[in-house]
Amino acid sequence: MRTLDIPSAAVGDRVQHEFLVLEREERRQATGDPFIVLTLGNATGRIPTAPVWLNQIDWVAGAEKGRVVQVIGEIGAFQRRRQLRLSGPLRVLPEESVVPEGFLPRIGVATEQLWDWIDRARGDIRSIALRRAVDCFFADDAFREEFERLPASVAAHHALVGGLLLHVTEVATVGRSAARVLKGNADLVLAGALLHDVGKVRAFGITPTGFTWTAEGRLVGSAALGALLVGERLAPLVPNELSAIQLAELQHLVAVAQGDWGTGAMTVEAEILQGADRMSVRAADVAEALGDDDHFADGEFSERRPYRVGHRVWRRPHGWE
Repeated sequence: MRTLDIPSAAVGDRVQHEFLVLEREERRQATGDPFIVLTLGNATGRIPTAPVWLNQIDWVAGAEKGRVVQVIGEIGAFQRRRQLRLSGPLRVLPEESVVPEGFLPRIGVATEQLWDWIDRARGDIRSIALRRAVDCFFADDAFREEFERLPASVAAHHALVGGLLLHVTEVATVGRSAARVLKGNADLVLAGALLHDVGKVRAFGITPTGFTWTAEGRLVGSAALGALLVGERLAPLVPNELSAIQLAELQHLVAVAQGDWGTGAMTVEAEILQGADRMSVRAADVAEALGDDDHFADGEFSERRPYRVGHRVWRRPHGWE
């Protein structure tokens, strides 16, 4: 069955598609009668259902969080926000017949393109020590497979299948270019950018209902896990291929790249890396806000301040071609 492109679905469009149940909320009217609202999603986004009232509540029987359902209905709107109005009972698919991960939002860029860029970039690193350090992770097929499927955050920037790979490629691209302009060590910034989020392979996980923190991630944090993981993987390189202080500097880059853990940036390269990471995050937040119709009514400017952006955003009415 084809996938509904949720962002482009318009009011009045007919819907006959499969969705993952992301949330199931049971509420009550003022009369005390129960009703249910589902949040459904696929790889393109998410959309709430219109309330399912008491007389139709059996339509959503078995539609629990994490199950995949076949839906018949149409796109409606309430208070200028789109919702999916059911026109018949949902069909809950057998768990063994679907892969819920396939319904989670994913990046719109082919991962092969991102890996090609990373592999060319790490091949261009002139420092043998830095190249070996990066290869300890990015020449490992098992690590690459796990890295490729994870998001860069659980519910914020790049919260997409493949989001971690995309974010790291952005940070590496921006960071290396900035280092060349600002007279930093471009190879060191590139290595730091590629390594700065490796801890997320242990901090994040994927469940049938979306992305989540692991227990280890909650307790230790992704930046700290990254610094620890770099120490573990690169330990065999010390002292013959990498000195102890060089390893410590790489751990410093990983520890401070996100700008919110431990000590501040102590080198030019760490400062550049923090800036590149922040740029990737902020640009993604603004782009996501601009793409969300719920922030806009009839004008070019958002009606409110998107939470992660902190100020209003503007959809330009013209092009620059």
